[in-house]
Amino acid sequence: LARRRRRGGGELDRAGCLVGGNGVAREFNAQMGRLCRELRAELANSTVVCVDMYAIKYGLVANHTARGFSEPLMACCGSGGPPYNYRPGKACGSPKVKACVEVDRRISWDGLHWTEAANRVVADEVLSAKYSVPSLPLQTLCTSRS
Repeated sequence: LARRRRRGGGELDRAGCLVGGNGVAREFNAQMGRLCRELRAELANSTVVCVDMYAIKYGLVANHTARGFSEPLMACCGSGGPPYNYRPGKACGSPKVKACVEVDRRISWDGLHWTEAANRVVADEVLSAKYSVPSLPLQTLCTSRS
């Protein structure tokens, strides 16, 4: 992976994400996977499905153009300009802070929350079961009662 330093410290990966923060997220996922395996063993008559949200969200940021998004780390509504357009205390709703024009082409709404368009992609991936263990479409887990 190509890595670079950002102003203020912290190493960035090729997608522009903090290496340290993503390491924490990957470790969280590994521990969550272990917990899910333990729950499956303890609750043999239950279906425990774990979804790798990190893979879904990192994949969207790293491959944003394939999904029609631009400037994956830059908030649509915020202040401060590139690369993040985020400044604490100058968030969306503050005086003189405006939203971008093409909201559906952005992943981050305000530097903390994802846009509706990005959340739609995440939801579609969750429902696809490609990132689930076991790989069960979630609709198969629902039963209708008449």
